[in-house]
Amino acid sequence: MELFSLAGQNAFVTGSGSGIGQRIAVNLAKAGANVGCFDLPNSAGLSDTIAQIEKLGRKAIALTGDVTNPNDLAEAVKAVDEKLGNLSLAVNAAGIANANPVEEMELEQWQRLYDINVKGVFLSCQAEARIMLKHGKGAIVNIASMSGVIVNRGLMQAHYNSAKAAVIHMSKSMAMEWAEKGVRVNTISPGYTATPMNTRPEMVNQMKQFASETPMQRIADPDEMAGPAIFLLSEAASFCTGVNLLVDGGFCCW
Repeated sequence: MELFSLAGQNAFVTGSGSGIGQRIAVNLAKAGANVGCFDLPNSAGLSDTIAQIEKLGRKAIALTGDVTNPNDLAEAVKAVDEKLGNLSLAVNAAGIANANPVEEMELEQWQRLYDINVKGVFLSCQAEARIMLKHGKGAIVNIASMSGVIVNRGLMQAHYNSAKAAVIHMSKSMAMEWAEKGVRVNTISPGYTATPMNTRPEMVNQMKQFASETPMQRIADPDEMAGPAIFLLSEAASFCTGVNLLVDGGFCCW
């Protein structure tokens, strides 16, 4: 099990106030890492994430800002490196989702999603890598989506699908730039997952449909994204870079 241990390492997780980001942040602590938790200033769940990590006996610091602001990210990763120790792990989970037919979509809606889901991941990786490259070691996991590989039946979200495809290919490009410099970059592409956004009362029927269309006949629990993240960050994946790991219950096999 030492292959999967993150003991003695320090991580930075964006979007750690809720959903997949929160569960990954807490589970990184279970694997032994200290965690810098980053989310928007109005994130209601960030303090809960910190409390859960500290209950596990690991160190945690709350960091707030916007992933579209390079200064916020630079200050946050610097804080992790200085207060917790050398930054060696990062997970970029901050993102948004919405839907609209292409012919009705306002440019503002398209641009806002791209700013957060693509520009935000780029700026996060940039800030993280600038520190990791100085240390000569690091591992980054970006949260993409199976929507970056397939087009979800019945969901009109061309902006979201193409943004997640961009994250996957951008991550591969970064992986190749940093492969000889000790920094690995991989992506996880979740299938339908029971995040707070998907468990709202108005989503009940749609979630049942998504579950029925998934070969495993259910949707994922957010905690089920933590194991793949830990694997890709750990020494168990030391020869893995540029990988897009589908965690979709078999959805993309159909």
